[in-house]
Amino acid sequence: MKECNLGENKAKCNCTYEPCARKGVCCECIKYHLSAKQLPACFFSAQDERTYDRSINKFIQTYQKNP
Repeated sequence: MKECNLGENKAKCNCTYEPCARKGVCCECIKYHLSAKQLPACFFSAQDERTYDRSINKFIQTYQKNP
């Protein structure tokens, strides 16, 4: 299994929730959000990410408006 590239992941991560302990650890972030029926910040535009609505419904609505 390939090791996590934490530095590169953090640099590309668009999550604005600063106290997040999973920032840059994508596998943990995805696991966490999927368990809450959400998607991680990287699935959203910067504008939509700032709403902190990470629901799958929000993703679908956003994608339908901007395919």
